[in-house]
Amino acid sequence: MECSLPVSTQKDRLIPGFKSNFLPPISPLKFARHHLLFRHTDKQYAYSCPCRSSLKIVKNPSLDKHVVRQNKIRFVLKLKTLLLSKPKHFIPLHILSKCRSYLSLSDSRSILSMIHRYPTIFELFTIPTPPTPFNATKSCLQLCVRLTPAAFALAAQESNLKSALSNVLAAKLQKLLMLSSHHRLVLSKLAHLAPDLGLPPNFRSRLCNEHPDKFKTVDTSYGRALELVSWNPELARPLSFTEVDSRELIVDRPLKFKRLKLQKGLNLKRRHQDFLIRFRELPDVCPYTTVASELRKESIEAEKRACSVVREILGMTVEKRTLVDHLTHFRKDFALPNKLRSMIIRHRELFYVSLKGQRDSVFLVEGFDDNGALLEKDQSLVIKDRLMDLVMEGKRIRRERRKSEMNNDDNSNFIMKSEEAYRDYGEFYDDGFENLFESEDPDWDSHFDGDHESDELLGEGVTRDFWIADASSSLGGIDARSETW
Repeated sequence: MECSLPVSTQKDRLIPGFKSNFLPPISPLKFARHHLLFRHTDKQYAYSCPCRSSLKIVKNPSLDKHVVRQNKIRFVLKLKTLLLSKPKHFIPLHILSKCRSYLSLSDSRSILSMIHRYPTIFELFTIPTPPTPFNATKSCLQLCVRLTPAAFALAAQESNLKSALSNVLAAKLQKLLMLSSHHRLVLSKLAHLAPDLGLPPNFRSRLCNEHPDKFKTVDTSYGRALELVSWNPELARPLSFTEVDSRELIVDRPLKFKRLKLQKGLNLKRRHQDFLIRFRELPDVCPYTTVASELRKESIEAEKRACSVVREILGMTVEKRTLVDHLTHFRKDFALPNKLRSMIIRHRELFYVSLKGQRDSVFLVEGFDDNGALLEKDQSLVIKDRLMDLVMEGKRIRRERRKSEMNNDDNSNFIMKSEEAYRDYGEFYDDGFENLFESEDPDWDSHFDGDHESDELLGEGVTRDFWIADASSSLGGIDARSETW
């Protein structure tokens, strides 16, 4: 072993020390990466993650299925919100065609075909058009859409449940205001996050004014905002971290190496795991009492606080998930970093980013088990499951109709082929009895044609199933003269 002196002119110079024939020389850059991952300066932690630029999202099918399930009923939920926002709970189709951007429909997609996709959720009917100077003597009908009685009953049940949980929903808003830097949030931003929090559509007019002891609405330069009135120390308790369960060993002893709880099937690089383990060992930062301005930007404490804020927001959601874009709307309000998405992807032990759908979704990993099921199921999810059952029932009805139409087409094709076979074999000939019951009087056929007579006696839509409303019933103030389409 001999001593080697450093060379100042070389870019990758060696560290002073003993030279070995078995170990390769170590450069200062590699030495800093492996041994100076965290360094203590000015009572704050300056850090650098070596795997920040090479992070890839590993898909988790058990969590992606929640986003796929949500995308299947996205049109149903949006159209239901539009219908319930109207006084009489129905919308004419010519007005609904102007809401394509809200319904996320392209120009090539027909609104009428989308409504026919869900026969157990929506139904079409006609109402008379109000007279105008152009059609004062001519009566016209306009086509409208409304909820079926079964879907309307679920919507009423959901509204009653949210009214009963008014105090719980108000506590969520109060916690959000306590998390914000200025204890104030613009209502237009809250409207994006309101469905994920379980807030009713009219929370800005009712819920925000029913609890004046907790918050109030004020006018700002950005519009109407919700401002905190009183601080509740019982709500200022962050979510506790769940300890990693030790493996079932024969000898009851602590693990020799530190273990990081990750998602099933997720493998990270060793340096990334070391970073996450050291990040977890740092002292916790309370997101409610810690002021973000007192922390240095891009410090480990600032990232610790940002992760805690995201955990608190996801913990208040109904399904423990939301869109990444919804979090970026509150980046300045909650003092979150500019590269928020990169920070969320970096912490695989806390969050999971799903690429399913038009926009990325972020999940709180600790809120789900290994099979992707929620550990704590909210009461409003029961109503959502019933709505999904109605959608599946409508899908089954459409499948049966399609099969019956195909059978009818097959029968007609079989009859046509049999007639062609008779003609080919010479067995189908005119025996004089084909025109025996035909009459030259046109009134004879119309007199014995029972189609119009049965329509007049039975009326339209007499035989109905449980999801079809009677034409004479006035659901939500609809005129009794309206006909079911």
